[in-house]
Amino acid sequence: MENIYMLSDAEITNKISAKLKELRLKQNISRQDMAASSGVSVASIARMEDGEIKSFESFLRIVRSLGKIEIFMPMLQEEEISPNEYYKMVQSAKTKQRKRASRSNNNNNEQENSEW
Repeated sequence: MENIYMLSDAEITNKISAKLKELRLKQNISRQDMAASSGVSVASIARMEDGEIKSFESFLRIVRSLGKIEIFMPMLQEEEISPNEYYKMVQSAKTKQRKRASRSNNNNNEQENSEW
């Protein structure tokens, strides 16, 4: 496998488009059947297979229809934090808690000095 970071966006798009077509043909699915199962028009599927991936939502629908949605799992997983990071986060939250202003004795002094 070549280094994906060395490829241009257009090259990546072309490779993904070719892979979509390859997967569809391997599963013996026509564009019409793909359109019916994914809710994406036949014309959009044809354009996508030719390297024009314009709609991410349509792309996801096609990937799901091909049974390959799991390729997105690494992007959906939340990173786990270490116990040290959790401790620091909790301590930071504790120190940033809002503190109530202390009551001043000015009110008591004013009441004592009042003529009423």
